Amino acid sequence: MPDDLPALRVRPDPSDPRLTRRVSGIDQTGAAIEASVTVERPLTLYLNGQEIVTMMTIADRPEDLALGYLLNQNMLRMDDEVTAIDHDEDLGVVVVRTARRTDFEQKLKKKTLTSGCAQGTAFGDLMENFSQVRLPEAAELRTSWLYRLLHRINTLPTLYLEAGAIHGCALCQEDQPVVYMEDVGRHNAVDKIAGWMFREGVTGGDKIFYTTGRLTSEMVIKTVRMGIPILVSRSGFTAWGVELAREVGLTLIGRCKGRRFTALAGEHRIVFDADLNYVEEESARHWRKNSREATEAPDA
Repeated sequence: MPDDLPALRVRPDPSDPRLTRRVSGIDQTGAAIEASVTVERPLTLYLNGQEIVTMMTIADRPEDLALGYLLNQNMLRMDDEVTAIDHDEDLGVVVVRTARRTDFEQKLKKKTLTSGCAQGTAFGDLMENFSQVRLPEAAELRTSWLYRLLHRINTLPTLYLEAGAIHGCALCQEDQPVVYMEDVGRHNAVDKIAGWMFREGVTGGDKIFYTTGRLTSEMVIKTVRMGIPILVSRSGFTAWGVELAREVGLTLIGRCKGRRFTALAGEHRIVFDADLNYVEEESARHWRKNSREATEAPDA
């Protein structure tokens, strides 16, 4: 294990037998192989007896996923008292109970299909109170932090490297990832972090959010809802994602690989303190486009 591996408070366990499965098949030459594949399961979320949604997920940390989903859909408020969270793994059900009475029958009738993987769906008013958000102007992103952060995330033992077909998100502070979550859809991974922050009482004003997924409107909205002023991705942008980030002053950095990155919003928070002569380009073994079998290929 690398000496630089950060001590994360939360991360997936690639060795958990519930999360991956070995499946036999053949390769491009017709030779028999065994591959690790990610296991996805349905999880139905209830809020105070009302069925909200059924999600496809790897089913780790269901309590965090449930809380984060409800927070990001404006069905749970930051000042709500959560009286119980019950998860039944056999039934694939998680029930969140609050002291406040809730009824979202009308909101559930309004659905917005998002650009998230695995057909993410947002209920109700996706943009509710978005323009009123004020992110902390004093937050900054030093490029020296960014490059060290990318290296540390790329060298984490993850489900992605074990089996692929998954997205990862990290909650970070300066150059250290604090929490790393993975799921079949990036929207699930984001919601897990939002739920963890709610349960732990962690605020986002001094944090950086990292995702392996695209910088879409959904990703921007959820990051802003968590109060995080800086969003970083190794992937690209959508036009609406950039427009929304500029509207509320979110620092938006994409195509972040090796020495290279592109910032399209909130550039004023970036402090260029790294000497690029001492920043290594990303090696092939850190490319996160392939599963473990691909990265172990002779020409990788």
